[in-house]
Amino acid sequence: MSIVSIEKETLLAGHFLEPDSYVIKRPHGLDNWLLTFTLEGEGYFMTGGYEQRCRAGDLTLLKPGAPHHYGTRKGQTWNFVWTHFPTRFTETNLMPDKELLILSIEKGSLRERIYQACTRMLGDFRERGEFWHELCGGSLREILYIMAQKTSRKMDSRIEEVLHLLSQHMRQTIRIEDLSQAVGLSPSRLSHLFKTSTGYSIIDTLNRMRIQQAVLLLEHTDRSASEVCYDVGFQNYNHFTNQFRKWYGMNPRTFVNSQR
Repeated sequence: MSIVSIEKETLLAGHFLEPDSYVIKRPHGLDNWLLTFTLEGEGYFMTGGYEQRCRAGDLTLLKPGAPHHYGTRKGQTWNFVWTHFPTRFTETNLMPDKELLILSIEKGSLRERIYQACTRMLGDFRERGEFWHELCGGSLREILYIMAQKTSRKMDSRIEEVLHLLSQHMRQTIRIEDLSQAVGLSPSRLSHLFKTSTGYSIIDTLNRMRIQQAVLLLEHTDRSASEVCYDVGFQNYNHFTNQFRKWYGMNPRTFVNSQR
């Protein structure tokens, strides 16, 4: 299946599962952007006489006007989600200026988030309900911002996964042993790599997340400091107070009084 003509201001989305006979050739490029997300199998893109492969978890972004052809690798099938979108999506300005950008997303929460965004975009595109175009655009922008974040912040994907786990389970008891098992590292190796990458220990990062959330709750709700302490995951009020003073230079009560 192929798109013969694509309007310049059109947003299109689809999901293809293609054999190795699949190929699209556009010697003059397109007037819009092409984004693909490979679910399984293997495809390829040829730009500027150079071939690049895309495998499971790879996001590709093809620039308007770039001569290209792409298809399924020989002996493979290519299972991928695609979208053509117009140049008015200025989030692409946040990306490196390349004809073809390929980003590999490791297995984990980030790849799942991208998959869910693609699923929502496809669903809204197919259903064509009220505001479908805006909803598709919202899912697309989420993916583009993730790509921009990945290109601007060179962080080990395992550390990104740990940061996600900390934020998702902030209110629970978190053990470094469990985190290390989740990302396939020893506890000592994870602790060293985490501090090298972020400048903070895992425990300091967790406590800072909790205190940042506590500050928002104290600023914007009527919750008391003792209630907020447990809301954000601390099990001891004195420990909460010490951490609050460490990160904000004052205790919670003084902070609340300063906001009045």
